[in-house]
Amino acid sequence: MTETIEQLSCQELVELVTDYLEGALPAEQRARFDAHLEPCRGCTAYLEQMRATIELVGRLTPEDVSPEAEAALLGVFHNWKS
Repeated sequence: MTETIEQLSCQELVELVTDYLEGALPAEQRARFDAHLEPCRGCTAYLEQMRATIELVGRLTPEDVSPEAEAALLGVFHNWKS
């Protein structure tokens, strides 16, 4: 008998991308994530954009961020769940 993997939606993939990139997804969810990426160009592009963003942001130092940009980012983070 062949096991069928339940299809992951694009929205679910977006919600799981951080755990995927950190290697924190359980094997079954990772398999669903990988299966979704295979035919979905949009999500594949999104994943690559996230990887590039993480790489570029990881190069920033506190001196690279202006006080105005820092305040704007902190405002977004504080209001994120509202």
